[in-house]
Amino acid sequence: MLNRRNFIASALGTTALLTAAAGAVSLDPADLDIRFGTTGSIFGTWSSGVLKMSTNMEMMLADVRHFGLQGFEPYAAQIIPWLGRPEALKALAERAGVALMDVGDVPPAIGSPPTAGVPADYPWLGGKGRVALIERMEAFARDFLQPLDIDHWKNNMGARPPGGPSNDQLKALADTANEIGLRTKKYGVRLSLHPHLWGPMERERDFRTVVSLTDPNYVWLILDTGHNVLGGMDPVKIADEFFPRISEFHLKDTYPKFRNNSQSPTPAEHANKSVYASVGQGGGVDFPGLFRVMRQRRFKGWAVFDIDAPRPGDGTGSVDDNLEASVRYMRDVLHVQLPQPSGPGLFKEA
Repeated sequence: MLNRRNFIASALGTTALLTAAAGAVSLDPADLDIRFGTTGSIFGTWSSGVLKMSTNMEMMLADVRHFGLQGFEPYAAQIIPWLGRPEALKALAERAGVALMDVGDVPPAIGSPPTAGVPADYPWLGGKGRVALIERMEAFARDFLQPLDIDHWKNNMGARPPGGPSNDQLKALADTANEIGLRTKKYGVRLSLHPHLWGPMERERDFRTVVSLTDPNYVWLILDTGHNVLGGMDPVKIADEFFPRISEFHLKDTYPKFRNNSQSPTPAEHANKSVYASVGQGGGVDFPGLFRVMRQRRFKGWAVFDIDAPRPGDGTGSVDDNLEASVRYMRDVLHVQLPQPSGPGLFKEA
């Protein structure tokens, strides 16, 4: 039996672990305010070239905790079972000791890439459905994100028009973002645009134009290291220059051949072989340089893995092998105080 001293020590240790998992205790040796997590894209399986993301929230949260990560950012498709009952999802996350930091886009994903053969409406760019998009996003922030105490919200802004967005479309995108951000801020939610490969803010011209036309009181950014490189940008430079606008960092790697490109890789190239890699496994992103900026500028927020589930036969192993590779790099190279996982991961196919 435990004596009183050992019982108190054990209880305090358990409380400390739960607090750390929920994001209140720092894991970074230089910046006490950086917290670490993962998005839900890693939790899935591939079938006929299509990624099916898991919706087993209990399992995903348990695996996040297993790897010592503090937060989880599910994608829109992964929260569909929880629509209309955010309090139940919040309670589940609290039991797991994991913070729900964000949700990726809005279910159903208005403005997502169109079905083959169906013309895109581009509501983010001022096209058909813009008013409905704005209203739906305000409702989702009010009815789902606010009860979860989520304070920022990642959005990809839909598909990229052929040939890239025009100046008028970029202005319309900025106007749309300003209006949505104005509305979501009422509920404590910062709209955070996520420049994405094959999206309307893919290239540096698009990025700079939209940022210059959006109000920093209403519109923030989620900088994705992999997408930044794949769009021909330098994520270290971009992070330093736009630091006050960044609400979150997505951490994914890519390959050196894509650095400083004048043309982004195509969806066909990505279908043939993934242009993404786990953190530190591709060599195309300067993560030490990025963390130098984050630490020197005192970033306050989330830095999260955003990596697709491994494809069959790609040589990277299982979902948990990929998570462990990213955790190991963070620990060994960047000296983030993530623990060594005890035992195998917990992911099971949906």
